[in-house]
Amino acid sequence: MTKKRKQFTAATLATVTAVMVGATGVLADQSVYSDVSDSHKYSEAIQALTAAGIVTGFGDGTFKPDATVTRGQAAKMIAGALKLDTTNVVDSKFSDLAQSNHYYGAISALVATGFISGYEDNTFRSSEKITHGQFAAILTNVSAVYPIDTQVILNESNVAFNPTNELTRGELSSILATILAGATTPELPETPEVPEASENFKLSVMHVNDTHARVENFPKLMTAVNDFRATSSESLLLHSGDAFTGTLYFSEFKGQADIQYFNELGFDAMTFGNHEFDLGSSPEGHKALADFVKAANFPFISANVDFTKDTNFTGLFTDLNSSEPENGKIYAGMVKEINGEKVGIFGLTTEETESVSSPDKVTFENYIKEAEKAVKAFEGMGINKIIALTHIGFDDSAEIDNDQILAQSVPGIDIIVGGHSHTKLDKPFIVDTNTVGEKKDATVIVQAGEQANYLGTLDVEFDEQGVVVAHEGQLIDVAKLAADPKGTKMLAQYKEKVDVFASKEIGVTLKEPLTNPRLNTTADTASVRNSETALGNIITDGMLAKAKSFTGKNVIMALQNGGGIRSDIPAGNVTLGQAITVLPFTNTLAIMDITGADLLEAFEFSVRQAPKENGGFLHIAGAQLVFDSSKEVGSRVISLKYYDEKTKAYVDIKADETYTVTTNAFTARGGDDYEVFKKIYDAGKVQDLGLSDYENFVEQLTSLKEVKTTTEGRITDVATSNKEATEATEIKEEAKETTK
Repeated sequence: MTKKRKQFTAATLATVTAVMVGATGVLADQSVYSDVSDSHKYSEAIQALTAAGIVTGFGDGTFKPDATVTRGQAAKMIAGALKLDTTNVVDSKFSDLAQSNHYYGAISALVATGFISGYEDNTFRSSEKITHGQFAAILTNVSAVYPIDTQVILNESNVAFNPTNELTRGELSSILATILAGATTPELPETPEVPEASENFKLSVMHVNDTHARVENFPKLMTAVNDFRATSSESLLLHSGDAFTGTLYFSEFKGQADIQYFNELGFDAMTFGNHEFDLGSSPEGHKALADFVKAANFPFISANVDFTKDTNFTGLFTDLNSSEPENGKIYAGMVKEINGEKVGIFGLTTEETESVSSPDKVTFENYIKEAEKAVKAFEGMGINKIIALTHIGFDDSAEIDNDQILAQSVPGIDIIVGGHSHTKLDKPFIVDTNTVGEKKDATVIVQAGEQANYLGTLDVEFDEQGVVVAHEGQLIDVAKLAADPKGTKMLAQYKEKVDVFASKEIGVTLKEPLTNPRLNTTADTASVRNSETALGNIITDGMLAKAKSFTGKNVIMALQNGGGIRSDIPAGNVTLGQAITVLPFTNTLAIMDITGADLLEAFEFSVRQAPKENGGFLHIAGAQLVFDSSKEVGSRVISLKYYDEKTKAYVDIKADETYTVTTNAFTARGGDDYEVFKKIYDAGKVQDLGLSDYENFVEQLTSLKEVKTTTEGRITDVATSNKEATEATEIKEEAKETTK
């Protein structure tokens, strides 16, 4: 046994025993945690272990004694209590435990002593909750070295033992303190000598993106964050943008519900998503966004967004990388010191915002150029660990911006915490070549899906040159966690108002759901962004009917961008809240005069990316479109017809005639990069009728005797149809061969 191992127990016991009998004269008389009063059943134990440096609380001054403990967290606390050497350890060889894992050292040290073991499939499962029964088994192993009685320890620690109950932080603290207060120095088994560990810097990052006002998910997100911080108090928490738009919580509170949770969660920084600018064309402009920023207990960062021309942000914005960023202010980037090391973080927002949202006077610069400037500035400050907090998409349009091209193009970026594409990266994605295929230092890219369904976690190890040499990341499924009690209490004040608003039934019952499909797997072919949907048909039917009745004009066609249809409606009684969630962007109805030639150009643009998804894909009413996605872009439309009220038949659109069509104001202004519509808008040929899109949708639903949940052949891609027909024929032929 080494000298280092012999000395750990005596030092620990002396410290713990002294504190527990009040020798410090401080902790015995008052609590250091706001949620652990002197009368709390585990107060003495928690404060004793805190004084000994064995356990720590949270940044908000709490200990959270009722929070449950995972196997990894328990291992770290036990190893800390026993003062085991968690640096110079023999690899425990578990298949799910990388060396960059927070708990690697503690678990490996405990395995070496024989105190703890893994599962038969060679996994340790550090994120699983540990029960009283499982911990009792560990105590039995410990008793082989320590002269303790497991049952006596449980009795003296005031833990109400139940084998199936999950162990809490308070219970574990009490048990450890009881053991240490009465134990004597054990003789631990010999462990092999291992080489001294390197002085690499380890960084932990938690991240979310595209939360889209899913406020009801935040109490469980709080649990996930608190659990992670319990073992990594110095970790970063970052938001990659798009907190705005998507639910009634945003419609009602304009981001103020979200920011209260973000402050409670303790975010370190957030960048802007395109949806943060959705209210730019409203009468108040970006006031709600400015109020959102001002209310934050953390800074915002985006190196390629310029707010100087919008007076709402006067005094809030500076285009600098700040070493001392202020809460509620906007910077290009910021410096964060973690465990004595400086980390540079800068933000990026998609340039696509100008066409897919309503930024008004806010402008956007090239993301590559601004990223290069940010990295150069950090390196000039002597910082070689750099994070890009981006809202440009993991694999979005290469013509505009995406994370993979950023990683290939800009040397010096170590981590990209991304958003915008709603990509669920179960494991980090590594880019280690540049744009011409040459090897480069690794850039780690992460993204956590959408709507706060997951908390992303990333552990990265840097060498002395700031190069990533190890990494591990995962997504924590928030739905599987219990809601944080404080978060649940916070929700009540918002949910009450939203529930009243959302639960109002509109008088329509669906026998089948109105789906809103997306290409979520390789097997999916139909999407609201590449194909006709029943939901899109109903929305456009309502737009066409309202435009005709309101204006009295011969409006021949309605258009709705697929990216503006955000949710499905399940079978059953339809509520107002569900209707608003389908069309959450508070768009208004507009009409425009357009030539047949321009209309044909618009539809060529609509189908240019098919069968891939495109938020600008147009759903239609009063018309029929046939196209071929296998043809060259710009030559895909085979026919475009509209229903002629005079002839009671569908007739071809003629290039040299002018028609009146209706769409939402966003599309009419040229949203989704429709230059042809923008040209018409700029020429003064668009009239905004000011009619709410979701109200038109509700009116259309309530007017129907029966709601059709199937498509009608309004939009046909002959390439897809031919492929499906060929596959069907092949299946039939195979079936014939089988029966011979």
